[in-house]
Amino acid sequence: MAIRSITALPIHGDIKPDLAIISSLGQHIVGQYVLVKIEDDEGRVGLGEASVTSVWSGETQVGTIAIIEQEFKPLLEGADPFDLEWICRAMDRAVFGNSFAKAAVEMAILDLQGQILGVPVYRLLGGRASAKRDPLTLHPSPPMGEVDDQGIRLKFVVGAVEPAVAAQRAHAMVKKGWKAIKVKVGRDPDPQVDVDRLYAVREAIGDTWLSVDANGGYTVDQAIWAATRFEKLNVMLFEQPTRRGDHQAMAEVRGRSGIPIMADESVFTAQDALEVIRHRAADVMSLYPGKHGGIRATQVIAKMAEAAGIPCTIGSNLEREVATAAMAHVTVCTANLQCEKYPGDLIGPVYFEKPLTVEPLRYEADRLWTPEGPGLGIRVPLAV
Repeated sequence: MAIRSITALPIHGDIKPDLAIISSLGQHIVGQYVLVKIEDDEGRVGLGEASVTSVWSGETQVGTIAIIEQEFKPLLEGADPFDLEWICRAMDRAVFGNSFAKAAVEMAILDLQGQILGVPVYRLLGGRASAKRDPLTLHPSPPMGEVDDQGIRLKFVVGAVEPAVAAQRAHAMVKKGWKAIKVKVGRDPDPQVDVDRLYAVREAIGDTWLSVDANGGYTVDQAIWAATRFEKLNVMLFEQPTRRGDHQAMAEVRGRSGIPIMADESVFTAQDALEVIRHRAADVMSLYPGKHGGIRATQVIAKMAEAAGIPCTIGSNLEREVATAAMAHVTVCTANLQCEKYPGDLIGPVYFEKPLTVEPLRYEADRLWTPEGPGLGIRVPLAV
């Protein structure tokens, strides 16, 4: 059993204009991503996705394809797909950073493993963390093919748009059954603009769960000023108020905010997570494989946070169906990804004009179900 080939293909997706995300980092109106295909010597193909954006991780579509073809392909061809620890360490030695590229390769290998063994990826990684079974029975998880979960709780994300537009978008999604809304802030130099947007959204959605995300767009003073006003609007979570890397700044905001602070851009690596913990800079962490270089790395950071008493949730970079499926798998098998309390962001497929996969992922209102087929449980058209 060996890896026969690895291919990196460009994929393009347009985001629905009326849902396009605008934040302090700019506009996200198109996805120029990379699809990874890893084939074994029996013809099975594992899929991975690198949802790269240069402003986020420094990676681009062209650069990611080059890294995979020139650096990772020579390492992987001929390797045993079950030697994943060795493969991931080899990638780390060969290339610094490029976390989304590495995550895509790991996704594809886990998908391949699952197909070989005939089990979903989440079972490879420990099985469901919240299987609802009588502890006295001999079957702590449901029999193969059965599902006993309620799906992964999600929040819909509204961009930093005009107050009336933000209110309309939020209201429309609440009417469709979404019970949690996140609003982007920190784009305008005057945070009063954000407060006005939040007032309009709160009026439109009533007592629906509400959070904000500054994507590091505030100074400390701006974040503290805004937090005081967001608190009056019953905002439940304040995501990445200050710029990434400045843990002391975020710790200062946390110490003076009545709203829990969530770290996102501040947590790419395990070392980042350790610094956030040391500085007591966050109440919650937003994790996902693309940032961390893989699904297993996401689990490591989630367990580090759990040891420090910090809950986590699953974030997003508007992934397509392949990466979204991988993120759903890690969510259901990682106990400290607490989406019931802090709704996740596995919403990329909702925003794109057309699906990437043969069959769409199962969304019902604000819930996403993890595919139950072997591996990631998804397929792409042969033409892709």
